[in-house]
Amino acid sequence: MQFGTFFLAGSTTREDPSVVFSRLHQFVQDAEELGYDCVWFAEHHFSNYGYIPNPLLMVTHMAGETSRLRLGTAVLVLPFWNPLRVAEDIALTDQLTGGRLEVAVARGYQPFEYRRFGLDKDDAREHTDETLRIMLRALSGEPFEFAGTYNQIPEVTVFPTSAQQPHPPIWLAAQTPESFELAAREGLRAFANGSGRPIAVVQEAWQNYLDARQKFPGAPAHLGVQLQAVVAETDEEAKQHVGAFIYQSRLVDALRNGREHIVSGVSEALPYEGEPTIDEMFESRTISGSPDTVARKLQRYLDFADISMLNVTFYGAEMPVEVARRSMRLFAQEVMPRFR
Repeated sequence: MQFGTFFLAGSTTREDPSVVFSRLHQFVQDAEELGYDCVWFAEHHFSNYGYIPNPLLMVTHMAGETSRLRLGTAVLVLPFWNPLRVAEDIALTDQLTGGRLEVAVARGYQPFEYRRFGLDKDDAREHTDETLRIMLRALSGEPFEFAGTYNQIPEVTVFPTSAQQPHPPIWLAAQTPESFELAAREGLRAFANGSGRPIAVVQEAWQNYLDARQKFPGAPAHLGVQLQAVVAETDEEAKQHVGAFIYQSRLVDALRNGREHIVSGVSEALPYEGEPTIDEMFESRTISGSPDTVARKLQRYLDFADISMLNVTFYGAEMPVEVARRSMRLFAQEVMPRFR
């Protein structure tokens, strides 16, 4: 199993971008020094929820600041991209990073962002599927043409080709049977997001992954899972900081369900019905605790799923930076070696 760490690069206020990116730079340096395999950057737009509108630019920058880490997008929101342009940018980024690029893609979940791009979120699945098909054909480096619902493309060949052939590893964020089938059919790896969610959500994703691979036996045997963690010397100390992930879940719930309250770019963390308590977030929705507790909680996932990439979120807005850095260090030194 490989280990990655995910960065939203958000803020609770209209924090100066230089501060946000300086903090991110420190986290990436820590990941390189501590032996993580990959770091992943989110794509978000038009609010303080996330400061990275183009993760490929962040990957390219961080490649110059690191020498070993693989660098990923989690995720590129495909309906927001021209399919030929995203293929060109992926290939160029892979060349500039020396073949260290990982690409995760999805259709996104925020109506707020869709409206501001003049897009209809009801069309997201079809738009994503078409963009993905074009992107994959373009990354082949072979000439092709395409006639679809959203794109009419005369014969074209995309340059440059990527450093990794036939293209960088491509992951599709998935939960439903349809999404896992799309990933399997197109020969993509799959990512399941368990952040702030009960373990049953990942169990369901695992079953959907197995079903999809049964239908498409040639599909890659790669499942990534994203989870949240606060790691401390004791369970009690870790539990003091999981509230930052409740803050994140409030933002996500509001943005996902179209009830966001955003003023001058600042998104309010609105409580929602059924949100987890501190106890629930600690016990069953994150893998937080002492290193021994974290290892025990992680093993619960490995007892039913073959996870090839564990992607851990250590930092949530409202959390002291040193808490997240300590979590990264303890996880790398005392948890990762047990599962390598």
